[in-house]
Formats: sequence, C-alpha cells, structure tokens
Amino acid sequence: MDARRGDWVQIHRIVLKPEERSPHLPEDTKKVPLEVWQKGFITHDASIGDEVEIETVIGRRVKGKLVRVNPVYEHNFGKPVPALLTIGMELRKFLEGGNK
Repeated sequence: MDARRGDWVQIHRIVLKPEERSPHLPEDTKKVPLEVWQKGFITHDASIGDEVEIETVIGRRVKGKLVRVNPVYEHNFGKPVPALLTIGMELRKFLEGGNK
C-alpha cells in the first residue's frame, strides 16, 4: 500500500482519446490524447497504478490512476536574466531622484 486515505496524491487520466478531439486542432495535437494530472486527497487506501478517487482542495471528486504520493511542485520561473536582476533597485533610485 503506497497511499493511505487522506494522503496528498497525484492522479492521471485521459479526458479525450485522439479520435474524440476536435478536428480544428493542429495535426500534431490531434494525434495525442488530452491528458490531465490532478492533485488532491485520496479517499481510500491504494497502491501506485490503482484507479482511485481523490478530493481536490475545492471539494471536487475525481477519479484517475494513482501516479504519486506527496507530489512536489516542479515548476519554476527559469534561469535569472542578468539584465532584469537590478531593475527594481535602479527604478527605486530613479523614483527617489538619485539618477538626475
């Protein structure tokens, strides 16, 4: 058993198969399914790969395949852009009248 009732988990599910997708999509998009990964609290004990139900933070109940227990947030804002690092300090000086 990988997840216990109430654990924070992530599920995966296919919303639309390729043949169910809109014909107005670009060709490369039409060839793949529309997939969703959602996070929430599992409603029952389960193992990775099991079909499970979760309750999202807004109270929706959703079913899908259990893929992770205690998933992390993996997004970021990319590498720093050197030219942008000092803009805040430079603007503050300018607004205070330091750059006349």
